[in-house]
Amino acid sequence: MSRADHLDVAAYALGVLDPQDAERFEEHLATCWACAAELETMVPVVGLLSGIDGETMTALEQTHTDPALLDRTLVAVRLDRRRTRMRQILATAAAVVVFGGLTGVGFATVFGDDGPPAPLAEPTATVPVTPPSSVPTDPNDPGIGGNEQEGEKHNAVDPGTGVKTTMWLSAKEYGTRIDLQLTRLPGPRTCRLVIVRKNSTSEVVSTWSVPGGGYGTSTNQLPLELTASTSAGRDDIEKIQVQSVDVNGIASPLVTVADL
Repeated sequence: MSRADHLDVAAYALGVLDPQDAERFEEHLATCWACAAELETMVPVVGLLSGIDGETMTALEQTHTDPALLDRTLVAVRLDRRRTRMRQILATAAAVVVFGGLTGVGFATVFGDDGPPAPLAEPTATVPVTPPSSVPTDPNDPGIGGNEQEGEKHNAVDPGTGVKTTMWLSAKEYGTRIDLQLTRLPGPRTCRLVIVRKNSTSEVVSTWSVPGGGYGTSTNQLPLELTASTSAGRDDIEKIQVQSVDVNGIASPLVTVADL
């Protein structure tokens, strides 16, 4: 194997070999691991040398017949690659240092020198607190724990069914508003609220279903609270009745407020 075959690496990488010499070198390259390794290192340099002027290219062509010049060229290329790589490493390290410095300042600003900051206090609620009323209240009123009911209060307990109710009647421009609470009401059943006027006419103003546990019972101690309205004026109402309706549509009274 001649030394000239090994000296064609740079010329081949730069593309200055004529077709015959390039073909000969490729045949040599297939069996020479040293030239293959050398060529691998030369390929990235080709892009860097693409901007070299014509005079420099002429000098490079002379390396085909001047082994010493080729050796110096390869040494210079390797040195340039090492310098370039070192500049990249230093630039990266400098960037890391600068970023670390800025980040450190940011951390120092946010966390302080002694670690994470103390947790910020939550905003204080400014909702005014309403003082409790000094007026005694009925524990059966729906207003316990919520808004107080308005209007005339009427209590009633049916001796036959045991259903208990408390109703509040308020005169409105449109008629009368009725707020009611029911307890001791067993289920399941369908109920309705009926207004009976003084002229003997009646009006169903609300209907609802009672679950199996009922309301205000040993199974479900919570009362049933409802609100209904009627066009009848307050002075036109004779009585208000809660009725139970069976599957055939037949109604029977559960509890009646008649002292109106």
